[in-house]
Amino acid sequence: MRYLILSDIHANWEALQAVLEDSRDAYDSIVCCGDIVGYGPDPNRVTDWVRQAASTASIRGNHDKACAGLDDISWFNPVAQTSALWTRRELSPDNLAFLRALPQGPADLGRFNVFHGSPIDEDAYLISQRDAADVAGYLDRALNFFGHTHIQGGFLCHRMGVVRIPRTSTRDTRQTLQFEEGVRYLINPGAVGQPRDGDPRAAYVLYEEGSDTLTYHRVVYDVASVQHRIRAAGLPDLLAQRLGVGS
Repeated sequence: MRYLILSDIHANWEALQAVLEDSRDAYDSIVCCGDIVGYGPDPNRVTDWVRQAASTASIRGNHDKACAGLDDISWFNPVAQTSALWTRRELSPDNLAFLRALPQGPADLGRFNVFHGSPIDEDAYLISQRDAADVAGYLDRALNFFGHTHIQGGFLCHRMGVVRIPRTSTRDTRQTLQFEEGVRYLINPGAVGQPRDGDPRAAYVLYEEGSDTLTYHRVVYDVASVQHRIRAAGLPDLLAQRLGVGS
C-alpha cells in the first residue's frame, strides 16, 4: 500500500489541490494527521474532500476541535480565535458533525501510528530534540507520523539519543529518508496549508508500506489567490501575510 501523508491542511484548497496534482498516481490511500480546518478560507471545500477521500484514516487536530466547538478557544491567540469562530459559522452541519466525530490520535494503522501533537498529548508540540526524547519511550511502532508544528522533518530516536531530520531544502522539491534498523521515527510531513518552516511551498510525504524509504515533498501553489480570498472573507490579514513567507 502506498500512502499520501498529509497534515495541517488548514482550509487551504489551492495548496491541497497542488499537492494532489503533484502526487497524482503515486499513492493508494490518504492519511491526515489533523487540522483540516482553521485559518484558511475554504473549510467546507476541504472538509468535503477529506470526508470523501480520507475519512477512514484521519484524526483530529486542535483547530478541528476548536472550530467544531469541542474545545475552549480562550487560550488561542486573538488571530486564531477569530479564525475559529469564523470557521465555525461557515461550516455546514454535515461538516461540523464530521469534525466532531473525528477520532483522537494516536491511531494505529498497522505498520505505523498517526497522531497530531504527540503520542501522549494531542495538543503538545514536538519541536525540539528534548521534546522528542521525552516521548520516545511511548512509541510502540518504529514509524510514526505527526503534525501540529507545521515544520517538515521530524526526528529519529535510537539508543544514542535523538537526531533532528531537516526539512527539504528550498533548492529541492523532494528529500528521501532511508530507514535504519533499531531506530524509531517521528515523521512530520509538514503543513499543506500553512508552513512555518521558512518555506511557503505546500508540504507532504509519500510512503510505501514495507519500503525502507519515504520521501518528503514540497510543491509551489497559488499563494496570492489564497491571500486574496482570506482578506475578502474578512479574516485577519496576518493569516494572508504569513502564507507568503512560510512562517
